[in-house]
Amino acid sequence: MIKSLKGQFILSIFVAIGFVYTTFSIIEFHVDKSLLSVRILFFFTMIVAVFNAGLLTEKYIQSRKKT
Repeated sequence: MIKSLKGQFILSIFVAIGFVYTTFSIIEFHVDKSLLSVRILFFFTMIVAVFNAGLLTEKYIQSRKKT
């Protein structure tokens, strides 16, 4: 586990960007019912990753203001 706040921030940004890229690169406008649950799982994970990156961004900015 990464202990520094800056390392967690950078890692969460890369993970969020990776999920967004992966999710939007496999989007098709033709809905295949067999892959619908996989898409929902990827979208949910993408939203959680971006939300986590936002929280860590706020935490990182607040820690920079204190010093």
